[in-house]
Amino acid sequence: MSVWRDNLSHTNIHCGRLLYLPMKSSSTRTKPLLQTIIQYLDTLLLSKRLIITGVTALTSSGYTTAASTELMEELLVKATYDSRTIDVSEALIISPDTAKLLTRAPGANVNGNGPLTGIPQYRGMYGSRIATSMDGRQLAPAGPNWMDPPLSYAAAGQLESLELYRGIVPVSVAQESIGGAVAVHTFRGDYGDSEQFQLSGKIVASAQSVNQGSHLNAAMYGSNENHRIKIGAMNESGDDADFPGGELTPSEYERQRYDFGYGFRSGSHSLQLDYSYNDTGDTGTAALPMDIDYITGKLLSLDYNFAPQSDFSVEASIYGSDLRHGMTNYHLRKAPTPSRWRQNIADSDNIGFKLSTTFKDDDGSWTTGIDGFSEQHNSDIDNPNNAMFYVVNFNEAEREVFGVFIERQQDWSSLSGNFGLRYNHVAMDAGEVDGSPAMMMPPAQMLRDNFNNADRSQTDDNVDVTAKLDYSISNNTSLYAGIAQKNRSPSYQERYLWMPLQATAGLADGYTYTGNITLKPEVSRQLETGLDFNNGTFTLAPRIFYSRVDDYIQGTPSKVIPAIRLVRMMNTANGTNNPDPLQFNNVDAELYGFDMDWRWEMADRLTLSGIVNYVRGKRRDISDDLYRIAPPNTSVRLDYSANNGSAGVETVFYADQNDVSETNGEEKTGDYALLNISATWQATSNLHLAAGVDNVFDEKYEQHLGGYNRAANPDISKGSRLPGTGSNLFVRAEWSF
Repeated sequence: MSVWRDNLSHTNIHCGRLLYLPMKSSSTRTKPLLQTIIQYLDTLLLSKRLIITGVTALTSSGYTTAASTELMEELLVKATYDSRTIDVSEALIISPDTAKLLTRAPGANVNGNGPLTGIPQYRGMYGSRIATSMDGRQLAPAGPNWMDPPLSYAAAGQLESLELYRGIVPVSVAQESIGGAVAVHTFRGDYGDSEQFQLSGKIVASAQSVNQGSHLNAAMYGSNENHRIKIGAMNESGDDADFPGGELTPSEYERQRYDFGYGFRSGSHSLQLDYSYNDTGDTGTAALPMDIDYITGKLLSLDYNFAPQSDFSVEASIYGSDLRHGMTNYHLRKAPTPSRWRQNIADSDNIGFKLSTTFKDDDGSWTTGIDGFSEQHNSDIDNPNNAMFYVVNFNEAEREVFGVFIERQQDWSSLSGNFGLRYNHVAMDAGEVDGSPAMMMPPAQMLRDNFNNADRSQTDDNVDVTAKLDYSISNNTSLYAGIAQKNRSPSYQERYLWMPLQATAGLADGYTYTGNITLKPEVSRQLETGLDFNNGTFTLAPRIFYSRVDDYIQGTPSKVIPAIRLVRMMNTANGTNNPDPLQFNNVDAELYGFDMDWRWEMADRLTLSGIVNYVRGKRRDISDDLYRIAPPNTSVRLDYSANNGSAGVETVFYADQNDVSETNGEEKTGDYALLNISATWQATSNLHLAAGVDNVFDEKYEQHLGGYNRAANPDISKGSRLPGTGSNLFVRAEWSF
C-alpha cells in the first residue's frame, strides 16, 4: 500500500512543521514508535494498584486543591447555525451508551444493536457515512459487525462535550463526512495561572433499576501554568435489562477504562499526550449473530499547537489505536448444537495524522491542511469444538485515505460564508482468504478462488466541495443556505466480504451478504436551507434538507450463483431457512426531510424546549424505501430551576414507520410515547445529587432502530423486533474538590 503509512510511524514535529523521517517499510501492524510508547503506558497505567496508590497520595498531600462550586445543569446544548455542542462534562448521564446523547440534537438518532453498541444516525445516514472523531483522532472498529462502533470508545465519564455538526460538514473537520460528523471532546484539565500546582478531582457514581446497572468514574487533575496531568479510571456493569413482559437476553454489559494525559505549554507552543485503555467484557448484542466476549483498545495521540500571534496558528497531530475483539454465539446466549458453535477473533490497527494552518485577515480566515488515516483489519472464525473448521473472513483488509483541503471563512457586514474544497485519495487492498467450507463445498471453493484471483487493489479519487451562507436580516433573525458535493468510498466489508455472512458493520437485518470489489464511491449532492431566530425569550432553528446520492451502496438480491447455492446448501445441512444472500451494490437514492430545535423561556425559572425530526429515504432506481430510517419523532421538555436544584418532565413521541425496505425484509413498527422525569439537588458546594424515572408508565414499545432478536429468548421470539426497556429508576451522585 502507500508509503506514507510506514513513514508516518517515525515522525517529528518541530517548530510548527511536520517532518517525515524515512524508514523501511514494515509488515508489523503496530508501528515501532507507537508500540514502544503503548507498552510503556500499559505498564504505567494498567496497574490498578498504582492508580489507586497515586490518587490516594495526591489527595492526602499538601498541594492546593481547587473545588468547583458551580450548579450542575442536567444537560446543556450550545447552538450555532452549523453545530450543536452537548455539554456532558456535568450532565446527568446514566446510559453506558454515549451515542444516545445525540438524540438531544436535531436530526440525530441511534441504531441500537446492544447496550454499548449504538451507531449514530443523522438525517437517515449511519455507520461509516458519519465521521466520528475523539479529540481529533479517527478510529476504525475492530468488529466487522461494529460491536465496537467509534463512540463506544468514548466513555461518558471522561467526556467534556459531544459536538454534532449540523447539516453540511466543513471540509476541514473530517475526511469523509457524506452523512455528517460527530466530534467527541474529553476533559483534559485546565492549566493553572502560577507555578504552584493545583489539584482537583471528581468522583461520579450512578445506579439504575432496569438492569441493576452501576457506574463509577474517578478522575484526578494536577496543573500549573506549564504542565497539566490527568489520571482517570471508570468501571461500569449491568445485567439483562427488563421490559414489560420479560427480559432482554442477552443485554448485560461490563466495561473498564483507564486514561492518562499530560500537557505542556511554553509561550506559543503546546504539546498534549493522551493514552486510553478500554476493556469491555461480556456484553450482549441480541440484534447481532454473536455477543461480545472481549474488546480491548489502546488509543494514543500526540497533539502540537503553535500560535505565535492571534492571526496565525499551526496544529499537528499523530495518533493510533490497537484494537482486539473476540465474540461468540454460545457463551452469553443459549448455545446452538456443538457443530454450530462459532467464535470470531478480529483486530484493527489504525494510524493517522493531520497538519493544518489557519491565517486570519480582516475579512475572515483561511484554513489549509493535509491529513491521512490508515486502517487494517483481520477476522478469523472458528469452532472450539472442531479444530478442522475455520474461515479467514478478512485477511489484512486495508483502507487508506490521504487528503488535502482548503477552506475559507468569509465575513461581510451582515453575511458570512464558509467555502471548502477537499481532495481524497483512497487506496484499498486485501490478502487472500480461505476456509474449511471451501475445501468441502464447491460453491464456497468458487467464491474463495474468484476472490483470490481478482484484482483486489482498488483506488478512488474523490473531490468534496462545500458552500454555506448565513445572512442576518435583523438582530434576532438570520437565514441559512448550503450546497455541497460529498463522497464516500466503500468500507472494507462492502468490498471484501467474500463469503455470505452477516459481517455488515451493524446492519442487523438478518441477511447474509457478500462484497463487491468493484464498487464505486457514493456521491451525494446536498442542499439545505433554514433560519435561526432568537429574541432572548424564544429560540427556533428549523432546517429543510435534500440529498441526492448516486451510487449509494445498498444490499440487493445477489446474482452471484455460488453465493446463492452455498446459502441453500447450508439451509439443507442445518435445517434452517435463511433467505438468499444480498450483495453490496451501487444503486441510486435520495434522502430529504426537516428537523428543528426550539426553546421558550416562559418565566425566570421555567423553560419549555423541544426537537422535531422527519426524514425519508428512498431508492431512485426502483420503488423501495431505504433500510432502517428513523420514523418521525419529537420531544418536549419542561424544566424548572431553583437556587440549589432543578426538576424536569419530558415527553418523547415516535410515529409509526410504514416506509420500510422490502429489499431488506424490514418490518413496520407502531407509534409510542414515553414520559420521563428527573430532578437534581446541589446538596453542598462539593456534592451534587440527581434522580429520575425513565418510561414512567412502563410503556411497552418497539424502537424502529432497535433491530431484531437473534438470540434464543423465552420472552422474545427469534426474528421479532426487540422491545424497548421498561420503567427505569436511576440515582446519581457527584463529588468534586
